[in-house]
Amino acid sequence: MVKNNGGRMIDLAKRQFLKRGLSGLSVCGVGAIWSGVIIGGCTSRAVLQAPDEHGVKVRAGLQVRIIARSGQSVMTGGNYLWHDAPDGGACFMTNDGGWVYVSNSEIMHTGGVGAITFGADGAIRRAYSILEKTDRNCAGGATPWRSWLSCEETPTGRVWECYPNGQSPAKVCPALGVFNHEAVAVDEVNLQLYLTEDEKDGGLYRFTADRLNVDGFPDLTSGTLEVAVMYDGQRSQLDWAVVPDPLARHKATRYQVPSLRQFNGGEGIAYFDGRIIFTTKGDNRVWSYLIATKEIEIMYDASNTAMFNNAAPMLTGVDNVTVSQKGDVYVAEDGGDLQIVVIDTYGKLYPIMQLAGHELSEITGLAFSPDGKRLYFSSQRGTSGLSSGGITYEIQGF
Repeated sequence: MVKNNGGRMIDLAKRQFLKRGLSGLSVCGVGAIWSGVIIGGCTSRAVLQAPDEHGVKVRAGLQVRIIARSGQSVMTGGNYLWHDAPDGGACFMTNDGGWVYVSNSEIMHTGGVGAITFGADGAIRRAYSILEKTDRNCAGGATPWRSWLSCEETPTGRVWECYPNGQSPAKVCPALGVFNHEAVAVDEVNLQLYLTEDEKDGGLYRFTADRLNVDGFPDLTSGTLEVAVMYDGQRSQLDWAVVPDPLARHKATRYQVPSLRQFNGGEGIAYFDGRIIFTTKGDNRVWSYLIATKEIEIMYDASNTAMFNNAAPMLTGVDNVTVSQKGDVYVAEDGGDLQIVVIDTYGKLYPIMQLAGHELSEITGLAFSPDGKRLYFSSQRGTSGLSSGGITYEIQGF
């Protein structure tokens, strides 16, 4: 047994992941969930093959292809050049059985979001922009109403709502707060949004819209922004306090509520089955917040060697998260061994992919295709270590 920093004793042998699949949304790469503390260790599936010609190591049975490179046309003869520094992403189903993969560009002043449309056979049909000239679009989150919320990672960062088909103009959502945004997840039951902040003393935020639109989804133009605080002094539970000035006109949002519960470098976040899970890269932790009871647990802690039988942790630099249709959690590393590490439904850890020769890059943009057979991700700066060297990949064979 181990004790988390909330003082609760958790029996590792009895904890397993929920074995349910994702809910029936038309968005993919949105969420994952643990039901308890992760048990360390790895399985025989940890064996990766030698790097291919692209410097990608995968396990046997998987195939890799490059779908886009920064500064190059996605399609032969096409006009759209793939953006620099590809970051957070998600997949959305299309009416013809295909899908769209959207990807942020983490570039100052010339950031935005690019999109690639695939046919039902996986062939690339079209590439285009759905957001332009924004600042350091890092991660974000897909919504149940099939939009992409792209987050700006600057002290004055905002959230932009974009549409995968590119036919509706993107719109800014200042009511979601002005701060160093990282990612966002939607609680599809209570229709509230949860947001992470990439600061060493950052907060975990919650947004509740004032009203629903005609389709029954939150109207993001106005509402209440709150930040997590400790519940009645208990570190094992969270409560919520209103942020007085979400636009941060006079003071940063994280300094407006003195009782704010600090999280060290908030990164990826997801909703699944009544829980919010998120990563904090500053301390290499994965957290789980049970919405109904307000309980919060540390689900993974790279510094807790008891989880790994006192061996070195396999997973560090925790960043993006997504989940397969089988319920396995995929975590991208920014640093560490530059792997995508799977945490399966039994709590075991093993790598599914590793980049070789990309030491100055990071792994971003994890998202599964709607059928769960393809996984998309990017090496943000590729082998060059430059933002202009980004490479976006597809792994097939799941």
